[in-house]
Amino acid sequence: MTRYFISAGIELQDGADLRETEAGLRDLALQTQTEPDCHLFEIRQNRKDPRKFTLWESWTDKKALEAHFEMPHTKAFLARNLTKVNYIEELSEIGALEAADA
Repeated sequence: MTRYFISAGIELQDGADLRETEAGLRDLALQTQTEPDCHLFEIRQNRKDPRKFTLWESWTDKKALEAHFEMPHTKAFLARNLTKVNYIEELSEIGALEAADA
């Protein structure tokens, strides 16, 4: 079964408190990891610029990720407006695209 993978880069919004954001991201990760179709949800902080973070995610499918954005914990974090998204990459397992084309 092919999973749906995401990598995303986010950073602190101007004026947001770094410690508050770190705590919020830790809480978001813990709650997201309990979602039934979440296989991996990790957030890492950039060593050279602690205002930047990278998310690694693996979901059962794209609909599972869409459902994640409807979860109360996700909506609550986003409503705090602590971070902004710099990029989102949709990823696949190596060779999965070639296998799908065959």
